[in-house]
Amino acid sequence: MQHPSLGADLRSLRKLRGMTLEDMALRLGKSVGWISQVERDISTPRVSDLRDIAKIYEVPLSLFFGKATGPENEMGRVVRAANRRTVGEQDGGLIETLLSPDLTDSFEVVHSTFQPGSSRMERTSRPTQELAFVMSGKLDIWLDDDAFTIRAGDSFRVRDQSYRWANPYDEPAVAIWVISPPVY
Repeated sequence: MQHPSLGADLRSLRKLRGMTLEDMALRLGKSVGWISQVERDISTPRVSDLRDIAKIYEVPLSLFFGKATGPENEMGRVVRAANRRTVGEQDGGLIETLLSPDLTDSFEVVHSTFQPGSSRMERTSRPTQELAFVMSGKLDIWLDDDAFTIRAGDSFRVRDQSYRWANPYDEPAVAIWVISPPVY
């Protein structure tokens, strides 16, 4: 069974952002052939290349590392808790890991832990549809300018609007996000 690779993830990210091979080649100062070979796992990019790609796609460099390990029949299908890939910015008290096996689907599922006292008060807006389910704790969110306190068992949707969040409470808030199309 063929399982998705770094090249498949890079191709998915490029396509999700509406970019052509030519667009990427121009932005990276590389040839179209090189981009194509990297996406087909024929060539291996240097870390500096991955750093440039991460900036273009606005994803953390760590996304390109830490592939899941395990039995061959699980690859691309099962994600063990200990083998999740870290995604997101990983600062400001938000820890995010990818629950999806890879980035090749039309959606991704992310496990987010919002540490006590953390917040992101600048508005975030993405061309996505997102649904979050809070598994534990409480989280204050703002959808555009409307404020809500979301508790364990509650869910909320973000679509065509900005959002921001804060966890002013004494315990972490843990949420599962379904995001379409994938952004990480």
